[in-house]
Amino acid sequence: MRILMVEDEHALAETVRRGLKNEGFVVDVAHDGVGGLSAALENPYDAILLDLMLPRMNGYDVLKELRRRKVWTPVLMLTAKDGEYDQTDAFDLGADDYLTKPFSFLVLVARIRALIRRGAPARPVVLTVGTLALNPVNRSVRRGDTAISLTAREYGLLQFLMRRHDQIVSKAEILQNVWDPAFEGADNVVEVYIGYLRRKIDVPFGVHTLTTVRGMGYLLSSGPIPGPRAVVPSEG
Repeated sequence: MRILMVEDEHALAETVRRGLKNEGFVVDVAHDGVGGLSAALENPYDAILLDLMLPRMNGYDVLKELRRRKVWTPVLMLTAKDGEYDQTDAFDLGADDYLTKPFSFLVLVARIRALIRRGAPARPVVLTVGTLALNPVNRSVRRGDTAISLTAREYGLLQFLMRRHDQIVSKAEILQNVWDPAFEGADNVVEVYIGYLRRKIDVPFGVHTLTTVRGMGYLLSSGPIPGPRAVVPSEG
């Protein structure tokens, strides 16, 4: 099993390389983003360990370029950056796992083996539901050929709904995932933003894909609206 490690801390890279070699892996090491990208494009790897803060080209841009070129090798971000937004951005760009430094070597090996078992299926970054497309890389949204301008909160709500398309999601789930688990405001804020979103992604195009399901929540549908349970007209 062949691994690429892109890490600018030479001592750490060498320690991990030796450890992985003892576990039966073949490990190539690059110490900057440009070298890592070049190696990943030119050679077949079973997994890539990628730091974020790299000279010449950061890990986000390396990952973005790999996915843009349809290189689907599993990528584990191995970094000291432990913020939730750092992790969210990495996953949105196509990362498969995220491990913060300092880390347990045993956990690292277990995660690498898990990534390799799952393999590298094609998984485009752009989310699509019917004619609606959302690109997390540049945070753009389109319905067919028409660009749609959304606020940050509308974008977050749409992204969550698209990841759960054709499933009913409750107000509580939306509040927890789009707002904050500790949100203490009125839950009708969800109804308000569903209305905002519907007027941007559906109404101008004469379609009804974002619907209210009485007593249950909301549904973003990729096909025909199911049965009488879906209620289109109301804003909530």
